[in-house]
Amino acid sequence: MKDLKPEDINVIVATDCGSTTTKAILIEKRGDEYRLIVRGEAPTTVEAPFEDVTMGVLNSVAEVEELSGRKILDEKGAIISPAKGNVGTDIYVSTSSAGGGLQMMVAGVVRSMTAESAERAALGAGAIVMDVIASNDKRLPHQQIQRIRHLRPDMIVLSGGIDGGTTTHVVELAELLSAADPKPRLGIGYRLPVIYAGNVDAREAIKNTLGDKVDLTIVDNIRPVLERENLFPAREKIHDLFMEHVMAQAPGYKKLMTWTDAPIMPTPGAVGLIMKKIADEEGIEVVGVDIGGATTDIFSVFQGTFNRTVSANLGMSYSVSNVFAEAGLNNVMRWVPFHMNERDLRNRVKNKMIRPTTIPQTMEDLIFEQAIAKEALRLAFIQHKSFATVLKGIQQQRTIADAFAQTAGGLTLVNMMTLNMLIGSGGVLSHAPRRDQAALMLIDGFMPEGVTRLSVDSIFMMPQLGVLSTVHTKAAVEVFNKDCLIHLGTCIAPAGELKVDYSSTTRREEKEILKFKFHMPNGETIEGTLKYAEMKKFPLGFDDKGVPLKAKATLEPLRGFDVGAGKGTKVEKEISGGVTGIILDGRGRPFNVPVDDKIRVQKLKEWMIALEIYPKEALERL
Repeated sequence: MKDLKPEDINVIVATDCGSTTTKAILIEKRGDEYRLIVRGEAPTTVEAPFEDVTMGVLNSVAEVEELSGRKILDEKGAIISPAKGNVGTDIYVSTSSAGGGLQMMVAGVVRSMTAESAERAALGAGAIVMDVIASNDKRLPHQQIQRIRHLRPDMIVLSGGIDGGTTTHVVELAELLSAADPKPRLGIGYRLPVIYAGNVDAREAIKNTLGDKVDLTIVDNIRPVLERENLFPAREKIHDLFMEHVMAQAPGYKKLMTWTDAPIMPTPGAVGLIMKKIADEEGIEVVGVDIGGATTDIFSVFQGTFNRTVSANLGMSYSVSNVFAEAGLNNVMRWVPFHMNERDLRNRVKNKMIRPTTIPQTMEDLIFEQAIAKEALRLAFIQHKSFATVLKGIQQQRTIADAFAQTAGGLTLVNMMTLNMLIGSGGVLSHAPRRDQAALMLIDGFMPEGVTRLSVDSIFMMPQLGVLSTVHTKAAVEVFNKDCLIHLGTCIAPAGELKVDYSSTTRREEKEILKFKFHMPNGETIEGTLKYAEMKKFPLGFDDKGVPLKAKATLEPLRGFDVGAGKGTKVEKEISGGVTGIILDGRGRPFNVPVDDKIRVQKLKEWMIALEIYPKEALERL
C-alpha cells in the first residue's frame, strides 16, 4: 500500500474481475466530493487462449482511458501512479470472482451451533459454501469422507467446542479430514489450506492429526463461549489464504497482486463490506440482494450484525427451472395479470434456461420474467431469514454432547418493521425497462413493512466500492450514495390483515386502514386515506443537484394496523423521494392474493396501473 493520506488521493481506479466480465471504474475528486467519472468493461481472460487475468483488466482500463481522456497505462501496459495532471491514478484496487470465486467447506461439531457459526464466517468472507460437515448431520463417516474427497474445495474451516469444553468431537472431525486426505481444486503440489477455529484445548491434538497432511492455520475460536460469536479472526484468515493460495494458482493473479494497493477481495465479500459500512455510517438496518443468472446473494445488517446467504439454486437464467420448481406454478402465476396455460408456461421457463442470455421480447415475456424474479427473491429471503438468527444454544445449560440432538431453530434477526433500506442489484432489477418495475419486484419479493427506502444499484459497482472502503471510506461512501445507488423512493406498507372475501357484495376491502398527510418540499400538502387492498403512488423526486427530496409524513394507521410504532399508533417522520416517489401499499401483511382467478387478474391490473408499472393500454389488452 502506498504511503498516501486519504486527503491526498484524488484519482482512483478500481476493477472487479467477474467470471465472464471484468469491470473497471474511474473515480475522481471534484471539488470536495468524490464522483464516478466513467466505467469500462471487457471479457475476463482466465481461460485459454489468454490464461492471464491481467489482460482483461488492461482491456477494461483501456476503455476507461478512451472514455475519460485520462492516460492511465504506460507504453508497457503498466498502471501509471501516482496521478499528475491528466495522467495516472493515485491508487488501484480490485476484487475477483473469476475462476468460480472462493469455494469452501466448513466442518463443525453441532450443525446448528458451531458449524453454523463457521458457515457464517465463510459466507461473510465472500465464499460459496459447498457443504457443511457436522458430527450430528446423520451421515456415516465413510459418506462424509467420500463427500470431502469428491468436492475438492479451495479451503476448509474446522470449528467446534467452546474454550475449555470437551475436545473429543472436534478431534474426531479432524481425524475424518485426515482420513479423507482432501486435495485442493486449483494447483498441483501444494497442500489444502485448513483453518482451525475451535476449542483452544484441542489445538495440539488437531496439529498432531492434520499437521502433516494439510496447510494448517490456527485462529481464535469462532464460538469461545456459547453466548458469543467471534467471526472476525476466521474471516481475516480466509481472506489472507484466498490471496496466498487460491489467487496465486489462477493465471495472471500473481502479477495482478503486485499492481493493487490493497489486497484483492472476493467479490461477494467486498459487497458485504460496503453494505456493512453504509449501515454503520448511517446507523440504519439494511437488506441488499444481488440476483444473478445462477445464484441469489442476500446481505443484511440487523442490530449491527452482518449476515450473507447464497441461494445457489435460485437464479434468473441457468437456475430458472429450479425457481419454478421450488416456488410452484401457483406462486409464480399469482403475479401474472393474465391467464396462461400450464404448457406454455413451462415452455417459457425451459427456453430461458437453454438460452440464458436472451431478454424478454414481448410484454407477456417481461411480466412473466419479473414474476419469476419475485419468487426467486422471496425464496432466497426465506433461506436468509432462517440463517440470520440469534445465536443458538445459549439458553440451554447443557454440554455439547447433550446438544447433539438439537435441531436448527432460533429467532431470526430480520425485522421488516425496523428495516430502513432495501437495495437491489443484478440484471433483472438494475436493467428493468421502468424503475417502477424494480420497485414492485422488491416490494413483492421482500414484503417490507412500515416505512422503507427502496433503491437499486445502477451498474453494480458495489464490489469495487467495498474494497475501496478499506483504504478510503469517504470516497467509497460518497460514490455509493451519489452514483452507485439509484434512489427509487419510499414504500409505506401498514402491517396487519383483514379477512377479505373479494367476491362478496360487502366489499370489505373498501375499509380504510391508513390516513396520511405529506408536507411536500414545495409547500404543497397531500392528504388522504388508503383503503385495504389498494395501492397508490405520489411523485417526490430530486433537487437540482440530484439529491432525493424529503417530505414530512404523518401516518395514522387504523386499529389493527402498524406502520412502525405499534398497532393504531401515529407515526411522524421524514421520508425520501426518488425515481418512483412515494408508494403506499395497502395490501396488508401478511399479503394474501385473491384466490379467484378472475378477481386476482383484475386486482393485479389495478395495482400495476396505479403504480405505472407497465403501460396502461398494454395491460388492458392482455
